[in-house]
Amino acid sequence: MDIRFLADNNVGKLARWLRIMGYDVVLFRQEDDGLMIRTALAEDRVILTKDAELVKRRIVSNGTLRVALVKECDPERQVQEVVRTLNLDYQFRPFSRCLECNQALIPRDKEQVRELVPVHVLETQTRYTQCPACHRVYWRGTHWQAMVRGLAALQAGHDNSSTG
Repeated sequence: MDIRFLADNNVGKLARWLRIMGYDVVLFRQEDDGLMIRTALAEDRVILTKDAELVKRRIVSNGTLRVALVKECDPERQVQEVVRTLNLDYQFRPFSRCLECNQALIPRDKEQVRELVPVHVLETQTRYTQCPACHRVYWRGTHWQAMVRGLAALQAGHDNSSTG
């Protein structure tokens, strides 16, 4: 079974990077730790948080609730920290989840997105995916290329820090 996450609102950029990598990450935007814990337990999710007090709870120390305490402040270092701590894969299922709402993306053809993307995108792109919830359409344009480079840089930085 794949690992799934519940990201505390204090690690939102980390959540986005993990979604880019293809991990199922729900961003918990409320302040109620009790609700966050109940949600994580009900949905079998690992909590990602910077809240050191949460880790001190008995439910964590007895192994009932899995929590990854994020110590780094920089989002890119947070990604490297969590990948190292939980032995995650930078290339798990890249670009398979909606960056906004976390849903698994569905392949679409040109005709299905014709009215949803700019004309120049239709003229230059052949592969599309779409979120079934928010209907956002994704394609391999310059933004995608920048994310690919960012992911490669994160992995290279991780690999360098692991070996040296």
